[in-house]
Amino acid sequence: MLKFHNACTLPSSFRLIGIPGLESLHMWFSIPFGSMYLVAVVGNATILAVVRVERSLHQPMYFFLCMLAIIDLVLSTSTMPKLLGIFWFGAGDIGMDACLVQMFFVHCFATVESGIFLAMAFDRYVAICDPLRHMTVLSNAVVGRLGLVALLRGAVYIGPLPLMIRLRLPLYKARVISHSYCEHMAVVTLACGDSRVNNVYGLTIGFLVLILDSVGIAASYVMIFKAVMGLATPEARLKTLGTCGSHICAILIFYVPIAVSSLIHRFGHHVPPPIHTLLANFYLLIPPILNPIVYAVRTKQIRERLLQILKTETKIR
Repeated sequence: MLKFHNACTLPSSFRLIGIPGLESLHMWFSIPFGSMYLVAVVGNATILAVVRVERSLHQPMYFFLCMLAIIDLVLSTSTMPKLLGIFWFGAGDIGMDACLVQMFFVHCFATVESGIFLAMAFDRYVAICDPLRHMTVLSNAVVGRLGLVALLRGAVYIGPLPLMIRLRLPLYKARVISHSYCEHMAVVTLACGDSRVNNVYGLTIGFLVLILDSVGIAASYVMIFKAVMGLATPEARLKTLGTCGSHICAILIFYVPIAVSSLIHRFGHHVPPPIHTLLANFYLLIPPILNPIVYAVRTKQIRERLLQILKTETKIR
């Protein structure tokens, strides 16, 4: 690590400290975090397996659900193994390049997940407002293209973040990151150079993703509710809205924690650092844990297939 004037250095690596201020409790934190990560992996892997073997689930909504499951596995796996390593072994050191790669995966796939939710809102809009054309408009090829567009958008939006850090901010006043993973602002605040460009770019991307996607989803559901209110009977309205229930729950599970975490990080200067870090980890863990549960409980086909698998295993034993 080369040293320069004003105590700025050119670090080859950083050190993540886990939950700042609560280092003595790391071993205890490993129990709930490890359990949640295990539940997330098993739950999302189960969704992928059920949709793959059950041909009746080979429909746009469930293909999007598989995309969500893969994204959630990437999001949780990009941070949790390292965090558990910090909790168990104090293995907080992370190379500069590895840190930037982790940063890219976390922010990129959070952006991709938002794009998939927007695509799912479009799927529900077509299914309810123009059901006769649903399978034509949202063919398997179109679903694949929408997923690819969401992935490319995430890569294009987030790709410049680690590049700007690597090229514009080579010097740092400290190498210890008061966080459990390489979150963009947690790294930028350590830089010695002018970080205004990074801050503005990060805020702009946050606006484009969080606000515009939310507006698009809200617009879809306004049109859906208008169409539902035009149905003849209350039973038909409830049945139609029931097909959107899982998607609405998943949207709230994703957007509420990330919005709260972002607002506290930007404006909650009096909030203790451990709360910042815990919230940042929860918004990466809560959706991967709850999405499979929500869809398994609320979707009849998935629920029945899971019960069938459990009954078969019970008979075998």
